[in-house]
Amino acid sequence: MTVAALSTAALSAPLSLPALGEVPKEMDAWVIRKERLGEPMKSFQREKMETPEPGPGEVLVLVMAAGVNYNGIWAGLGKPVSMLDVTKKDFHIAGSDASGVVWKLGPGVTRWKVGDEVVLHCNMTCGQCAACNGFDPMACEHQKIWGYETPYGSFAQFTLVQAQQLLKKPKDLSWEVAASYGLVYFTAYRMLVDRARVRPGEVVLIWGASGGLGIFAVQITKLLGATSIGVVSSPSKGELAKSVGCDHILYRNEYPGLAYQLNETPEQTAARNEATKKMGKRIWEMLGEKKGPDVVFEHVGQETFPTSVFLANRMSRIVICGATTGFNLTFDVRHLWMRQKSIIGSHFANAEECTRANELVHQGKVKPVLTETFDFAHVPDAHDKMYRNQHMGTIACLVSSPKMGLKTTEEVRAALA
Repeated sequence: MTVAALSTAALSAPLSLPALGEVPKEMDAWVIRKERLGEPMKSFQREKMETPEPGPGEVLVLVMAAGVNYNGIWAGLGKPVSMLDVTKKDFHIAGSDASGVVWKLGPGVTRWKVGDEVVLHCNMTCGQCAACNGFDPMACEHQKIWGYETPYGSFAQFTLVQAQQLLKKPKDLSWEVAASYGLVYFTAYRMLVDRARVRPGEVVLIWGASGGLGIFAVQITKLLGATSIGVVSSPSKGELAKSVGCDHILYRNEYPGLAYQLNETPEQTAARNEATKKMGKRIWEMLGEKKGPDVVFEHVGQETFPTSVFLANRMSRIVICGATTGFNLTFDVRHLWMRQKSIIGSHFANAEECTRANELVHQGKVKPVLTETFDFAHVPDAHDKMYRNQHMGTIACLVSSPKMGLKTTEEVRAALA
């Protein structure tokens, strides 16, 4: 049954909550299919899907809430790669962040029990190769991102994950807040703690300091004893970054022509170089010395990377986990070798890093910044808002939880009674 066959009342009604451990044959899900790839309002459609069965080492989780990430938008667009071609399935359920309840255990799962309240990290591995057993699971030859490179993600009543993806849900967080932080926070944690190895007293330049990644990069930088310089696009976003501890704010609109453009004219290149130097001088003023950032937190890619390489201090590190504005990067490589700067690639985080990072949330030392929550009927709208860059912080969607603010399975059941 597709979304077109559902009445308005059915779309807006909360999902039912089965008895603990009872698995229905079908589940509600927002599904992407090849024939409707495109922007979120087109690509996401609600259907009834067969509920998956957990295999060895797997767990079926009832999803209480799901976090919105840009990879769901990529999956819907089918760009840069169609995940339907990757998984060889005729459907894709997006979503790489969730909070929920362990509902059924696959064979061999012993560390968790039905009824455990959890959050999920999105790294899936084989668990058998040398990298998984002694080096770093992120180097696993079969490493995948759950909900992007796998068919069952979080925007469904149930999701299928590996047992090693489960983390204890912070008790003080509502389901929607607990679902909002995993992908971006754990990514930022690995980037700054284990890849760039930020040290006390260093300076970190953070692009998009009010966004999902940036909000956590600011908090991690502060915990590490370093100074943060956040780049944002508006005063309201600047205030949000400051509220979580950003030391200095740069406003992109004060540097017209800063973004690199493909096939630039000589005039555009000159304007970009001038804007970059102007930003560099502003950083000198902020720091009180002629010094650039020791670490640049990159995820924008094509538009900002030339500026990142130029501004970074001698012997600095540019750590990058994505490229939302384009994957082909053009920059003056002389600034790299002459000043001995390093470019470091980083991709999500392994289970041990996720556990360490999640403990900081339990301790209240890192706080999620959930700025908007949508109900299950408006999952496409939530992705559309992110697609159009109309958001700050993180976005979540309620799934089985019927309203905001609920924190336990018992509270959900009582609200549905």
